[in-house]
Amino acid sequence: MKNFSIIALVVVVFLAFSSLFVVKEGERGIVIQFGKVKRDSDQVTRVYEPGLHFKLPIFDSVRIIDARNQTLDDRPDRFVTSEKKDLIVDSFIKWRVSDFAQYYLSTGNLKSQAEQLLKQKVNNALRTEFGTRTIKEIVSGERTELMEQAIEAAKSSSDLGIEVLDVRVKQINLPLEVSNPIFERMRAERLEVAKAHRSEGREKAEIIRADVDARITVMLAEAERESQTLRGEGDAEAAKVYADAFNKNPEFFSFVRSLEAYQNSFSNKQDVLVIEPDSDFCKYMKSTTGK
Repeated sequence: MKNFSIIALVVVVFLAFSSLFVVKEGERGIVIQFGKVKRDSDQVTRVYEPGLHFKLPIFDSVRIIDARNQTLDDRPDRFVTSEKKDLIVDSFIKWRVSDFAQYYLSTGNLKSQAEQLLKQKVNNALRTEFGTRTIKEIVSGERTELMEQAIEAAKSSSDLGIEVLDVRVKQINLPLEVSNPIFERMRAERLEVAKAHRSEGREKAEIIRADVDARITVMLAEAERESQTLRGEGDAEAAKVYADAFNKNPEFFSFVRSLEAYQNSFSNKQDVLVIEPDSDFCKYMKSTTGK
């Protein structure tokens, strides 16, 4: 009898603990009974809020579902514009579970499966919106409208039990096979512009250099003319001084000039001068009066 009581107590404790389950904050719980989602008398799925709850042991199993806002930020995808040009679009999706029973039945409570199906739906919506616009329209001013229409189209995800909160395009790039030729063409155009600017700069430099050279030539000519004038005036003044001095004492002037000639003629010991003794060059050598 005692053993039976112990066994009964253990069974009761086991059943009591089996009937309890806890739902954490940020989560919701649903009960699966005989392989189906448990509903109330109005056929509405009963969703368990955070806290301690009871269920039928053995017959009921609990599925805990994350009720927080989720962010789907996967790798960029390729889209085609109305111009039949490819774009690499990097976007992200904000979503949350709105119908927990539908979410469980559609995805098996697998987040990866839910995000795969959700991304497929949103990408189809984005592909439709991109396909009706040009690159200029997408990049310049219609991105907000594009995302709003993509959100509206993505609301069809309700069949997954998911509510799409927001769809945002982070970055739009050209594919490498397209962007590389474009960059090369842009680089070539910039090089042509730079070459034109350098050519214009060289032309202006030549004009400035020619103008400066002309001014320098004029300045040098004027300076040379002025120097010749001053030199002529100086020579005339010197000749006048010499003439005045010569007229005051011609004999003394001739004597000094002769001494200078002697000094210049015999400055080098190796110089040889052959002249007649009675020439005018030697007149002051024979007589101090020069006669």
